[in-house]
Amino acid sequence: MDFEQLRTFMEVSRLRSFSRAAEKLNVTQPAISAQIRTLENEVGARLFDRDGGKVTFTAAGKVFEPFAEHCLQCHNHIMVTVGELHRTPRGEISVSANEATSLYVLPAVFAQFKRQHTRVGLSIVRADRLKTVELVLNREVDFGVVSLPVKDGRLTVDTLHRDDVVLVAPANHPLAARESVRVAEILTQSLLLPKQGRQRELIEELFRSNDVEPRIAMEVESSELLKRFIVAGLGIGFLPRSNVQQDAKSGSLKIIKVEGVRLHRELALIYRKDKTLTRAAHVFLEIATGRPRPHQYPAPLQAKPRTAKPPV
Repeated sequence: MDFEQLRTFMEVSRLRSFSRAAEKLNVTQPAISAQIRTLENEVGARLFDRDGGKVTFTAAGKVFEPFAEHCLQCHNHIMVTVGELHRTPRGEISVSANEATSLYVLPAVFAQFKRQHTRVGLSIVRADRLKTVELVLNREVDFGVVSLPVKDGRLTVDTLHRDDVVLVAPANHPLAARESVRVAEILTQSLLLPKQGRQRELIEELFRSNDVEPRIAMEVESSELLKRFIVAGLGIGFLPRSNVQQDAKSGSLKIIKVEGVRLHRELALIYRKDKTLTRAAHVFLEIATGRPRPHQYPAPLQAKPRTAKPPV
């Protein structure tokens, strides 16, 4: 049994497919099948049931999975700890976030990190909130940046950014001349809303608490597209202040205060609790959150205590 076989087993278990695991690991499907057969021979039991294209765990496979994952974590921890003992941070860090976060929040974090650690590559995967959480849980990226709340016991959640969600209108809109408006006045305007997500929840809660229904002109998938539609004069909408500060300074948008209302959002950096952080990832985490963090190590599996045999 070797670590390559364990990695193959974990990919098949995660993707529930021999062909997709082969594609992910950049090997042939027969090679994947051969590794799994060898592993099953060593274990002495079938680990997967294959019914056509469907792959499911056997009872033995379910028992085997946590031990395989733990072995790979220990292997990774050994290689990282020994390899980085006398090295400066290097390698690559991957972060998943939505479009607006990628454009308006992460550049400052990335810039500060790269000034200090030029040898570390940084890559960003643009994905919505649900997909970002999935990518982190599946270990396909190192970190994710998502809006709070996040409720998953497998994740560490570190607050990264706090921001107001403000009402904005195009510069030539009738409300743009006003310093503030009432909630009731928003109801007479064409409102552009994000299709889903934490911002949509905040806006819906605002109108629910005032027992009113807004006039929704359009629902938009992307915050950046929503902003462009507002600039084009299609309506007004709510956006994070960090997304529109430059537009307000240039005069293409006007931020309007809503009397008696303050909406705010929090973004958090998320990563798996059982993740062994490389030196580069550890430094990135400290820079992103502004707080020193201790190195994390995977907890060892606890062996069951042996029951003493009674004396003969």
